[in-house]
Amino acid sequence: MEIARLEGASKVYKSGDTEIVALQPTNFAINTEELGLIIGPSGSGKTTLLSLLGCVIYPSTGKVWVNGTYTAGLNDERMAKLRLDGIGFVFQSFNLIAPLTVEQNVMLPLQLQGKPDSTARKAARIALENLGMIHRLASLPKMLSGGEQQRVAIARALVADPPLILCDEPTASLDVSSVGIVMTKLQELAKAGKAVIVVTHDQRLIPFATRIIEVANGTAKERSKMEYIKDIESAI
Repeated sequence: MEIARLEGASKVYKSGDTEIVALQPTNFAINTEELGLIIGPSGSGKTTLLSLLGCVIYPSTGKVWVNGTYTAGLNDERMAKLRLDGIGFVFQSFNLIAPLTVEQNVMLPLQLQGKPDSTARKAARIALENLGMIHRLASLPKMLSGGEQQRVAIARALVADPPLILCDEPTASLDVSSVGIVMTKLQELAKAGKAVIVVTHDQRLIPFATRIIEVANGTAKERSKMEYIKDIESAI
């Protein structure tokens, strides 16, 4: 099932008389049961692409649909609601709130939706149990390893049951063991019916992906895993 779609979507920034093209017109759809990698070097446009999918920015041209909603013309309040209800975000820096416990961090999205604390707490515990972090309910973020913090961040992204999970360099600061744990969990989420998109330049993630979107110089194109791996091997 289709969760998000870009049709000729681009992003151009203006600085005085200068135009900076962050992303050329781009077309592709994202479906459930996919774990897609948006892969490319720093400054290639991959974060811009993720920001369009995450309804963080509006396209300069073209159209963007997320969870059946056409984003053009949505005011800030409606865009914020679309993000809160339909998209889970996972960041490289985890973005956990330091004074809050693990449980409180994961409860937060549901509290922002106006759900009762009892409902939010129950859902948070289920999400944490699914990520193997139920034993850390009362811990503060500073007490956790990087891999544990990332699993808590994934639980927070999942607690409201959004159909689309967007991850921005989620493994960049993790060791090899933690990378495997985090990516296996994301892979399981995709197989369970979520659409998972991971922005990365980390080649270790390729085996976990069902599709690859390569971004270079602001241009995004679909690549087969086999073709992409062959290109990497030939460059070594």
